[in-house]
Amino acid sequence: MDLGLKGKKVIINGGSGGLGKAALELFAAEGCDIAFFSRDEAKVNKSADDLRKHGNKVIGEVVDINDQEAYRAWLTSACERLGGCDIFIHTASSSGAQGTGDWEMTFRIDMMGAVIGCETLEEALKASSDGNVLLMSSTAAVETFLVPQAFNALKAAMITYGKQLSQAWGPDGVRVNLVSPGPIAYPGGNWEAIREAMPELYEQTESQMALGRFGNPGDVARSMVFLASPASSYTTGVNLVIDGGYTKRVQF
Repeated sequence: MDLGLKGKKVIINGGSGGLGKAALELFAAEGCDIAFFSRDEAKVNKSADDLRKHGNKVIGEVVDINDQEAYRAWLTSACERLGGCDIFIHTASSSGAQGTGDWEMTFRIDMMGAVIGCETLEEALKASSDGNVLLMSSTAAVETFLVPQAFNALKAAMITYGKQLSQAWGPDGVRVNLVSPGPIAYPGGNWEAIREAMPELYEQTESQMALGRFGNPGDVARSMVFLASPASSYTTGVNLVIDGGYTKRVQF
C-alpha cells in the first residue's frame, strides 16, 4: 500500500531510541526528509547514519528540550533547512528521564513540548498540502495506572489539547491525532528496567494483555506512520490506543 509519504518533511522531538526511532525508520523508508533531536550525541549520530541509508535528507542534532528557547530556535531552523514541515510528531517525555512523578518536568517536556512545537510550526503546517500533527499520550491517561503521578494526569491533558487543536486547525487542512501506547518493552526502555528490578510487576502486567505479550516499538510506529500519512486523510481528533488489549474500558 502506498502511504503517499514520499517527499514529506517530518520534524520530531526525540528519535534516537524507542518509539520515535522506530517511527523515523519507517518514515525514512517511505522517502521522507527528517529532522530530529535528542540529548545523547552518540545515539543521535547513530540514528542519523542509519536513516541516511535510505538516501533521504536527515538532520539529527543534540538539543535539550528543557531549554525552551533553544527548542523553539531548533524547530524554526529545522523547518527552514528542510524547506517546510508536513508532519510534526511530539514524542519527548519525562518518562525517558525517569521523571514521571516530577510535575514540573513532565509539564515542561510532555505538555509544553507539544504546545511550543505546534505553535512554532503552525505557519509551516498550515502552508503544507497535508499538514499533520501527531502527539504521544498514553494508556495511563485513559485508565487508572499504578499510582497518582504527573505523567498520567498530563498525558490526559494532552488528549484534550490535541482534540481541541484538531477542531481549531481542521479548517486550515491540518489534521491532529494522538497515539496512546500501552506498556511497550524494548532494550533500554522503562519496562525492561522494571523486568529486572520488579519481575512480579512485569509478569502481572504482561498477564493483563489480551494478546499475551508486551508491545514493541514497531507495533506502535506502524500505526503512527499510517495516521500521519495521506492514506489516513480523513482521520483527525482521534486518540488511537495501541495496547494489545491491556486497557479494558468501553468508550462510546
